[in-house]
Amino acid sequence: MVRPLRLGAAAAAAALLTLAGCAGSTSSDEPEDRKAERAPGAADTAGGERDSPSPSPSAPDPAAVDADELGAVPVLMYHQIVDDPQSIYDRTPEDFEAELERLAREDYVPVTARELTGGRIDIPAGTHPVVLTFDDSTVSQLALDAAGKPERDTAVAVLRDVAEKHPDFRPVATFFVNGDPFAEPGGQRTLGWLHDHGFEIGNHTLRHTTLGTVSGSEVQRAVARNQKAITDALPDDVTVDSLALPNGSMPSAAGLAVEGSSGGTDYRHAGVYLVGANPAPSPFSSDFDPAAIPRIRSQGPDGPDAKFASAAWLDKLADGTVARYTSDGDPDRVSFPADRKPSLAAPFENRAQPY
Repeated sequence: MVRPLRLGAAAAAAALLTLAGCAGSTSSDEPEDRKAERAPGAADTAGGERDSPSPSPSAPDPAAVDADELGAVPVLMYHQIVDDPQSIYDRTPEDFEAELERLAREDYVPVTARELTGGRIDIPAGTHPVVLTFDDSTVSQLALDAAGKPERDTAVAVLRDVAEKHPDFRPVATFFVNGDPFAEPGGQRTLGWLHDHGFEIGNHTLRHTTLGTVSGSEVQRAVARNQKAITDALPDDVTVDSLALPNGSMPSAAGLAVEGSSGGTDYRHAGVYLVGANPAPSPFSSDFDPAAIPRIRSQGPDGPDAKFASAAWLDKLADGTVARYTSDGDPDRVSFPADRKPSLAAPFENRAQPY
């Protein structure tokens, strides 16, 4: 029997050092129902004053679906989706589609970064969450035609095409954007389209600032200015809850990635996302650190550092080398095999359903 690999903060940090960098600096059409417009705070993710969970009438017995909500979650990282890749961070539309098709076949269901950090993973029993993230807000990810529809072969168009073929595969993702996203000054049209169709918009700093190389005041300025640019383009109730670190670089004062203030704009992130290079722990695990969430670069089985990339990790999640998160179908409880109980974070004791 293969012993599942447990992922901790130390492993995430080591993998991050092994695989640093970002892809380069950049400056039917009905909306999806959005179940959360803001990321829960610590009290919400802990379940507040809830009593012990009662199973949903429609949720099966956790053991019947081998539920393990303490398992790992792949957070996949994409940059350019282009016909002629120029770096290991680029993927062709065909490669991107093939990876999404694999995820759908293997019963993954996309959730947003906000839903992951909020611990509100509402997906069918027996399925697995995956977080699709896109850095740098390039036109290869989203470009709208004159009719306001995503251009063919952009990441959004490919994702929606795959979701149309697989109705349980939610067409949602998190876009970590810079200033003037998707080559649109101000970003009102593109960011508005993403928001209206259920996508999450996260912060990647206004000008792709490598935060570990600048002063604390510059960190806050880079983040706050971009938050203001995002919220200025969107309805007043929209919050920016997730930050991806440009080039994977953590500020010297790491807390400034989570919260800060500059120019009259305050920010507070429920999740801070790294560059690499392994699956994220479950948000209910004691190993989960919302201020340093690892991601996996999308890449096939070959090429530089392929062992840290998506094809290799999806293989390990599929064959049980790494225990993956499997939903019990009830977002109000946390189900897992009883021998995994030591991995449960204390705030979730009142939602626990060991079996």
